[in-house]
Amino acid sequence: MIVTRFAPSPTGRLHVGNVRTALLNWLLARKEGGRFILRLDDTDTQRSTEAFAQSIRDDLAWLGMAPDAEEKQSARMDRYEAVLSELAAAGHVYRAYETPEELELKRKVLLGRGLPPVYDRAALSLTEADHARYEAEGRRPHWRFRLDPALPHQWDDLVRGPSHIDPASLSDPVIRRADGSWLYMLPSVIDDVDMGITHVVRGEDHVTNTGVQLQMFAAMGKPAPHFGHAALLTGADGALSKRLGSIGVSEFRARGIEPLAVKALLARLGTSLPVEPVTSDEPLIDSFDIANLGRATARFDETELERLNASILHQTDHAAISGRVSLTETEWLAVRGNVSTLAEAESWKAVITGPIIASAPAEEDRAYLAEAARILAGLAFGPEVWAELTDALKAATGRKGKGLFMPLRLALTGKANGPDMAALLPLIGREEALRRLAA
Repeated sequence: MIVTRFAPSPTGRLHVGNVRTALLNWLLARKEGGRFILRLDDTDTQRSTEAFAQSIRDDLAWLGMAPDAEEKQSARMDRYEAVLSELAAAGHVYRAYETPEELELKRKVLLGRGLPPVYDRAALSLTEADHARYEAEGRRPHWRFRLDPALPHQWDDLVRGPSHIDPASLSDPVIRRADGSWLYMLPSVIDDVDMGITHVVRGEDHVTNTGVQLQMFAAMGKPAPHFGHAALLTGADGALSKRLGSIGVSEFRARGIEPLAVKALLARLGTSLPVEPVTSDEPLIDSFDIANLGRATARFDETELERLNASILHQTDHAAISGRVSLTETEWLAVRGNVSTLAEAESWKAVITGPIIASAPAEEDRAYLAEAARILAGLAFGPEVWAELTDALKAATGRKGKGLFMPLRLALTGKANGPDMAALLPLIGREEALRRLAA
């Protein structure tokens, strides 16, 4: 069974890039009948909060992507400690004592000599006496993972194809700080092993991390998942944008964007498949193939999202929005083709039921509206009442086009634009329509 995971740190709210990562893993699991796990990487105890963790759960629920299980790294500290001891005994990790200032000085010296700023592994030459002396001085070690060219460092990426890192070009990564707190790399590998993760889809900024983590899987004697690295999102102008880091579910909701619109856009960004309005998840799941993701950066256009949102609402049945708006099915079908958000749809309820606030008509339209009221009072109020009214007014007044229709729309709805009046007028009703024309 395919098992994927979404592993955010609960140190802030989800942004659009996070949402896309979650969606790709969710789609992959759903397409293959697998499991989708939410793993909260909350080892940063100072910045991680339960409030942010709950906001992540709420965002996934709003998107219709509730996980099949949830795990928290903060509950697994003993497991990380045990694996660290095993790796230390096998020589895959080691203690080091350099301070940040000492490491920065080493880095500057290497750069000054025109050399890559790779850690020199000085800590590997420390004796047990050296360790004891540092401990006596009150210096606590940080732990590094020892990279090895003999360990795996190549993989067939699900998106990028054949990929690799050069272990000799990288510093041995710090996996645990001197204060005992864990960095991302090793706990993530341990979790993927223990939770049976088979596929990991994440941003291309993790490519180097994957090469390093492959060595950690090998050091533990465990098979690695399949990795895929999606190109990062850019703004509509094709440039990496700080705004993308602030756009998230809370903003989508505030702007009236539907969850399905978010998924329909993000599922197709960076692929050759067209972005199309859908009325359920099924087309997105059925058409999903991780191999369709290209290596070019994917452009996230907020205007495109708004257009897509409107298109989806135009096709949405009343049953899908029942309980979220007060419109009846007939009212919804009348207005849905002219709304971009459900909030706009709700505003038409007030137009239908009244009362409305309409501007005073132009002087030349007063007699025309009085004639409209006279004619309407004598008509049978059925589905064709709008056509019958305007046909009679055209014959009686000689008006046509905008001069025929606009004064009526303004008087009956208070708005210059909106749904077809042929659908609206029967909903407004005879008495209310006559009252508005008279007013």
